[in-house]
Amino acid sequence: MEIGLIGLPQCGKTTIFNALTRGHASVQASGQSNVGVAKVPDPRLNTLSAMFNPKKTTPAEVKYTEVPAAPQGLGKSEGITGAFYRNLANVDAIMHVVRAFGDPTVPHVEGSVDMHRDISTMDMELTFADMALLEKRLERLKANLKPAKPGERDAMLRELALLNRIKDALGKDVPVREQSFTEDEARALTAYQFLTSKPLLLVVNIGEEDVSRAEAWEKELRARYNRHGRACVVMCGKLEMELAQMSDADAAEFRESMKLQAPGMERAIRLSYGLLGYISFFTVGPDEVRAWTIRRGSTAPKAAGKIHSDLERGFIRAEVIAADTLLQCGGLTEAKRQGLLRLEGKTYVPQDGDVMNILFSV
Repeated sequence: MEIGLIGLPQCGKTTIFNALTRGHASVQASGQSNVGVAKVPDPRLNTLSAMFNPKKTTPAEVKYTEVPAAPQGLGKSEGITGAFYRNLANVDAIMHVVRAFGDPTVPHVEGSVDMHRDISTMDMELTFADMALLEKRLERLKANLKPAKPGERDAMLRELALLNRIKDALGKDVPVREQSFTEDEARALTAYQFLTSKPLLLVVNIGEEDVSRAEAWEKELRARYNRHGRACVVMCGKLEMELAQMSDADAAEFRESMKLQAPGMERAIRLSYGLLGYISFFTVGPDEVRAWTIRRGSTAPKAAGKIHSDLERGFIRAEVIAADTLLQCGGLTEAKRQGLLRLEGKTYVPQDGDVMNILFSV
């Protein structure tokens, strides 16, 4: 689960990266790729850990890659090419860091701060990159169509029709993620790695002087930009980076004294997790309480396979209870006494927050 951070120069991308991953990457350096892992905040995991008092507590994780500095020309319909494009094509989702802070010592590349303009600019660049990819593939298909054998020709005609449909929609500013496809079409498109097909999280990076307005801004921006596969969060990267270097207790005390809302980095991490279509299930016990990551809609054997391949191969059934129900009961013993622990078979689709114990035989 990898998310790539992008943004126009001087947007605070590295600062946001450090806030998310508790990293120490140099904000002065440029042209380098920073990679870090963020723990997915989950109050259910913390409460389960307090209940079972395990030797180890392991949260789910999200990997963030700060894509190296954008090439010259980004924002002028010529920037997403080469290594920059390849780095983006390989991530599961994109986080676009948008500058909304003013700082005379850090001039904006466009001469003024305008988050809506910058959001539109990057959307345009992602669309142009996909259009260029489509043009190349369409030219190749047309060139190969005439000498193709009958069976191959039918498949190529279907692909031509699909790609032309996508191109037409992109021309009307409809990203691939918002277009409709059959299951077969969606499967065929995975090989293309269209940039506008990837979930997109807008992170609006504000200054400390605007922190009190963050909640109102976020509400406004979500109404304007949130749609299928795209979400928005507002945070002060500089402040969040500083707080990320503190202990949890000190950071919480500081937030309370400043009357700050929930950490922006936590909201960004949770949104990243959700945009990718992932959910968490838990395993509990005296040795470890752990959150496991699976795709929404996965079956119980697939979930078991996340723990160990033997559990998927020899899956018999799973004992399941919702974390909230377990917490209300006060423990597994009471949950069993009340008959709340369910037995689920191979067709069961785990729900977010399920606590599961896998029964298997190999």
